[in-house]
Amino acid sequence: MRKTALAALIAVLWAGATLAAPAENIPLPQPSPKRQQAAPQAVPRPPVPITPSAATPPGQATALDDNQRAVVNKISKYLSSVQTLVGDFVQVGPDGRRTEGQFYIQKPGKVRFAYNPPSPIDVVADGQSVVVRDRNLATQDLYPLSQTPLRFLLADHIDLMRDTNVISVSSDDTFVTLVIEEHQLVAGTSRLMMMFGAKDMQLRQWTVTDPQGYDTTVAVYNLDTTKKPDPDLFVINYPDHHQQ
Repeated sequence: MRKTALAALIAVLWAGATLAAPAENIPLPQPSPKRQQAAPQAVPRPPVPITPSAATPPGQATALDDNQRAVVNKISKYLSSVQTLVGDFVQVGPDGRRTEGQFYIQKPGKVRFAYNPPSPIDVVADGQSVVVRDRNLATQDLYPLSQTPLRFLLADHIDLMRDTNVISVSSDDTFVTLVIEEHQLVAGTSRLMMMFGAKDMQLRQWTVTDPQGYDTTVAVYNLDTTKKPDPDLFVINYPDHHQQ
């Protein structure tokens, strides 16, 4: 649960600055074959992300052409324009389970990702570290912010071509899809796939694939860039020997 929450947090920070389009009924993504599939669920509003079949397979990235680079630069500008963002999210984990909650972003470096009950999870970044909290157990797992993709996702400015490894840009009648790959010596390779509306370029959904190949998919809605989050949302209580 905590690992999935952290993966979703990394993805949600790409949510950008525009208000979400009206909710759409979208099929649930298929869980990873490495785990037993959960029973099928109905898909009410709000939207649930899907995984497009056009994603570039591992090891098959190609050089971007001028048009693709222009799209990436447009997305970079769009993402850099947001300084505060609050909204709701729906998440589907690798086992097909669905959770919901609220998130709050304050640049630079701060975010809170709060899951609705019965999930006990909160994820918080304070500009220095990221913690995954379990409210029921009163425990938290601590990660240095500088060692996660959040180091650039929560920056005041982001240049995707410079700061990330963009491996593919594709489009169809519904989505523009951007895939980013992140390499870490210890953890391995993970992927972030962002999906924008083909007509309005608004971010609709995304998928995080962890180094083991498990997918976590997220959709956001009710986004608001005018609200300033309470600073207390981003407070981390550090243990005596902090940082793992």
